[in-house]
Amino acid sequence: MSQIGHAAAAAKDFSSIPRLRVRETLRLLFTDGGGRIDMLSGQRRMFRENGPIVRQFSGPIRFAYLLGPDANNFVLMDRERIFSARRPWTQIMGSIFPNGLLLRDGEEHKRHRRIMYEAFKRPALREYAERMNPMIGAGIDKWHEANGSFLAFHAIKQLTLDMATAIFLGAEVGPQNERMNGAFEDMVAASMSRIRLRIPGFEFHRGLQGRGFMLGMLGKMMPEKKASAGSDMFARLCRAEDESGRGFADQDIFDHMVFLMMAAHDTTTSTLTSMMYELARHPEWQDRVRAESEALGTDEPAYDDIDRLTSLTLVMRESLRRYPPLPVIPRTSTAAFEFGGYRFPANTMVVVSPIFTHHMEEWWEDPFRFDPERFSPARREDERHTHSWIPFGGGPHMCLGKKFAETQVRLIMHKLLLRYRWSVAPGYEMPLQQAPISKPRDGLPIHLEALA
Repeated sequence: MSQIGHAAAAAKDFSSIPRLRVRETLRLLFTDGGGRIDMLSGQRRMFRENGPIVRQFSGPIRFAYLLGPDANNFVLMDRERIFSARRPWTQIMGSIFPNGLLLRDGEEHKRHRRIMYEAFKRPALREYAERMNPMIGAGIDKWHEANGSFLAFHAIKQLTLDMATAIFLGAEVGPQNERMNGAFEDMVAASMSRIRLRIPGFEFHRGLQGRGFMLGMLGKMMPEKKASAGSDMFARLCRAEDESGRGFADQDIFDHMVFLMMAAHDTTTSTLTSMMYELARHPEWQDRVRAESEALGTDEPAYDDIDRLTSLTLVMRESLRRYPPLPVIPRTSTAAFEFGGYRFPANTMVVVSPIFTHHMEEWWEDPFRFDPERFSPARREDERHTHSWIPFGGGPHMCLGKKFAETQVRLIMHKLLLRYRWSVAPGYEMPLQQAPISKPRDGLPIHLEALA
């Protein structure tokens, strides 16, 4: 049995853990967008009233929140290999995104990750950056047609999907992209559906239809990709092998591609949107990062150039702190363990929370203030604890596409800064939906001004 910081004899039984009141549980489930809109406020109340370890009333399922960086470290690093990512994520999204990398455990996960890693190494990232640059320019040049009021979220989402179509599928942007965008929106929404019935018109049924559309499209492309020496991710996965020469089965490739395309364009869209919002609210930072981009001397930087955009990187990291695309991370224990003075049985679902940890006063100065300098070498607030900043998760399941996402975000934002200036209406506050992926509920209306 795993033990952290307490002698076995001192550990209390699971039933001794403070339990969230039924009323509060119902409030989380059925008000405030079913917990999707403002997850953070509920977790902060929970922490104030019960402390960092809280049981939730959940019928026959043992369910507990483990809050704070120590819990993040314990669960995500999973040094004793007792936590399954597959079990909880399969319950949440297994019907829509089965067998994506996030939904695999143990040796299977390790093998699949090792094979996929080839598509995310530095040489591949350099190629992706070279291909993305002209696409970004062509995509955002059309934005000037907005002539003032502009819904940034929808435009960014379309841009990142167009880029995913080219980088991941090696396909031309065309009419099918609008259908793909709708398919992914339906699939992500269905992954959070409480009513999981295959009834036409219901959210869950629309998600299954979206998956069917994606599988049909990938199936038509598969023969060509297998015969291709292309540099797109689909072709790379078709020919990827482990050290023994084993590659992926066709179904594995389909499952990975659907999941990767969803994760890549949805999480990147979330990050870019939050960055645009904060830069609109803080014009001094917008001017600062724009000056840095202008000083770079090119609107199509190579992969090895973007690390010179230091202020932009600070803004990106702070935006990921304030608005982590994935607000909570679930695991299910496969064995009994101890943490924080309590004994947890096997088959307990535990949830750690990036969004809560990112707003803890114990680790961050004035955590609800946008302050990119907190990540500067002079302050390094993120280094006060190894797991106080976890927008990409951690441990064996650390996001494989982290470097790809950071590259894409900085390339897009760099070009936006050189093309446009933007602002929001006085007093505007972005109405946020925090789950399943952080995004604005109103599309983020901004005033967009083309630069000369």
